[in-house]
Amino acid sequence: MHAISRRAALTGLLAAAPLTRAAQAAVPELNFGIIAVEGSQSLRTKWEPFLQDMEKVVGIKVNGFYPSDYAGVVEAMRFNKVQIAWHGNASAIPAVDRAEGEVFVQKTYANGELGYYSIIIAHRDSPINSLDDIIRSAPGTYNLGNGDPNSASGFLIPGYYAWARNNVDIRKLFKNIVTASHGTNLLAVANRQVDVATNNNEDLEAFRRTQPARAALVREVWRSPLIPGDPMVWRKDLPSDLKQKVRAFFLEYGTERAGADTARERKVLFDLGGWGTFKASSNAQLLPIRQVQQYRDRLAVENNPNLSGDDKAKRLQDIDDRLKALDLQMEDAKAVSN
Repeated sequence: MHAISRRAALTGLLAAAPLTRAAQAAVPELNFGIIAVEGSQSLRTKWEPFLQDMEKVVGIKVNGFYPSDYAGVVEAMRFNKVQIAWHGNASAIPAVDRAEGEVFVQKTYANGELGYYSIIIAHRDSPINSLDDIIRSAPGTYNLGNGDPNSASGFLIPGYYAWARNNVDIRKLFKNIVTASHGTNLLAVANRQVDVATNNNEDLEAFRRTQPARAALVREVWRSPLIPGDPMVWRKDLPSDLKQKVRAFFLEYGTERAGADTARERKVLFDLGGWGTFKASSNAQLLPIRQVQQYRDRLAVENNPNLSGDDKAKRLQDIDDRLKALDLQMEDAKAVSN
């Protein structure tokens, strides 16, 4: 989001009472950030039933906030204009590191899966059938629809697993690169405005449900390893009693319990993108994504011809130290979960 548009988006939230430490005992309302994976009106239609149900449980008004990109949610949380948000794994990292965020649950899928996959798509009639067909093509042959830089599935995961691990500099390989949302990239491939694009299996399945004719023109040509289901992040300074209500709402929503219209709740979740119920989580679910970031940075340093030998060695050692620290954190997290 450009600085002006981000400032305008945040200004629109100024009417909402900010959450200060002095006023924690009586939070008047919550602002819930929704990451930009498609048009804001479509997101509103899908999310409002969920937010209304949340209001009934937590006992205060819950407002949806729909910025035009991932960074808008992070910035809103940083300035305490958003207190809870749906993030991708990649955008959750700056929310945790710079916006007082904390992962408390993650989504699952209606089919029982605990995660999803980054994919690369091409037109049904394209000669491209695999990742090899892309990376072995002559430079300047194809156009790429890339994802938001804060998107795990649209940018970070393919950036590492598809491009970096194959020593591909996409700036040299592709004739043109356009950055857009998942929904825009799906349409761009279907309409042959780009040759290939990053996406994820969740948004492709939703596209098949809502626009089956256009979706039939799109096919998957590459799939990543499993990515953990998207996290829900709250600000750490929310009052503990409110956190308990919010956590209970998420963990119970869509489950069988006395007095609940479970079938309706499950439909609400499914309409969000084939979602199932939520499971408890923590910042530990971001560790694999942090590793991917470090690996990507390491490859960039290794391939940088402008660094001196000493400078390159120092930077690589710093990255290796961070990778070792992440390995230890992942071992600790695994021990706790077992």
